[in-house]
Amino acid sequence: MNGSPAGFRLTPVSFDEIPGWRDDDPSPLFAGLQACRRYVRSVKTYRTGSLGLSCDDLMPLLDKAKEVAIQSGEVARRFFEIECQPFRIDQTEGKAGLVTAFYEPEVAVSSTRDGEYVHPFYRRPPDLVDIDQENRPADADPTYRFGLLQDGVISIYPDRRVIDQGYLEGRNLEIAWAKSKVDVFFAHVQGAARLLYPDGTTKRITYDAKAGHPFSAIGKLLIERGEIEPSNISMQSIRSWLAQHPDQTDEVLWHNRSYIFFREAAVDDPELGPIAAAKVPLIAGRSLAVDRQIHTFGFPFFVRSEALTTIDAGKPFARLMLALDTGSAIVGPARGDIFTGSGDAAGELAGAVRNNADFYILVPKNAAVRYI
Repeated sequence: MNGSPAGFRLTPVSFDEIPGWRDDDPSPLFAGLQACRRYVRSVKTYRTGSLGLSCDDLMPLLDKAKEVAIQSGEVARRFFEIECQPFRIDQTEGKAGLVTAFYEPEVAVSSTRDGEYVHPFYRRPPDLVDIDQENRPADADPTYRFGLLQDGVISIYPDRRVIDQGYLEGRNLEIAWAKSKVDVFFAHVQGAARLLYPDGTTKRITYDAKAGHPFSAIGKLLIERGEIEPSNISMQSIRSWLAQHPDQTDEVLWHNRSYIFFREAAVDDPELGPIAAAKVPLIAGRSLAVDRQIHTFGFPFFVRSEALTTIDAGKPFARLMLALDTGSAIVGPARGDIFTGSGDAAGELAGAVRNNADFYILVPKNAAVRYI
């Protein structure tokens, strides 16, 4: 038995035992490794997940990556082969891993409300406070991380329905206004968006906080109601159903009580994604959202999915990725969310991804001995 928590185990393997490893070029990861290093060195360390891998375990890898001149995919692969020991993440119940994908939507907005732009993106309200074991209300679920502070008392924050019906109006919290409440909703699901203003200005919003309520997938609701076949569920099919049933849109969207608040950020480099939970920019096709309760940001994961063929021109997905983000729907040791990029094309890729996958974590050799 190794040092992994209950429910899964880490099985050491060789790189030659990882299907697709030799065909991948992990060069794009090095920019992410350097960004993580700068953040950890200058700001703060990442929280250690229950697996027990810490920033102290990661730093030797980040330091050595800074000194490597990456000239080819072969050189990049060799670096990881020298510095890391791969482990396959095996769930003890034999359940397969699962991979989905997310992207950064582009949403047409206005800085002012008018007859066309009427659906707001909100900043974090001042009465929304972080809660933990010390100040959590007795009637709050253990998963709640935010609450409503009024007159010195913390209670449950209003949910999506109450906020949509005007709870925050008149507080000057609007960042911008969109034409479509569905566009706003899916920006909430993705946790970020690029805002496109009429004068050509582009800005970025990214996750700042949430109302506290757990995420509830509206796709699952539509399947349970028999509206969409399980085999056809995707972001595209959900959007299509909502467009065809405008009279039921509110009811369905309100099923997901979770509500996201954003902060503004500049678009310094259009090629880079938004700043993620790891506080570094996401890299399209190479950034992975993981379960933060288990895993620690900054570690490399190799993801292999025989069934996922839409991203790599018909070939099975097999890439080394960097754990840079998380999400309330990303739960489990072998569960990941691939960042596909920004805009409609990235959305088309992301919306159709829901596939079984094998997950391998690359552990720096100085720490790997604890898990063998």
